[in-house]
Amino acid sequence: MPELTNNPNLKDFQDYVSTLEVERGFERETVIEKCLLLGEEIGELFKSVRKANNMKIDNQSIVGDVSEELADVLIYLCAIANRFNIDLETAFREKENVNKQRIWE
Repeated sequence: MPELTNNPNLKDFQDYVSTLEVERGFERETVIEKCLLLGEEIGELFKSVRKANNMKIDNQSIVGDVSEELADVLIYLCAIANRFNIDLETAFREKENVNKQRIWE
C-alpha cells in the first residue's frame, strides 16, 4: 500500500493515484471509462451538497459527505490527467496565467 507524503503537491497526488490504480487493478480502465466515473462522482458530490444544505434527496440513497465526494473527484481527475501525461500543477498554473488576463464582469 503506497503512502502519500506529508504536505503533498499535485504531482505527489498524481503519483499516488497511479500506484493505487495498479495495486487495485484499475490501470487498464480507459480515459472514457474514467471520465464516465468522474461524472458519476460529480453527481454524488452534488447529492452530498444537497444533503448538507437540507435539500430533498432520495431517502434510500447512500450519500457520503462532501469531503469524501470531493476526494473521489480528485482521484478521478488525477487518473485522467495521468492517462494524458498532464502535470496538473503545470496545467493549473498555465490556465491561471490565462485567467489573469481576462476581464471578469
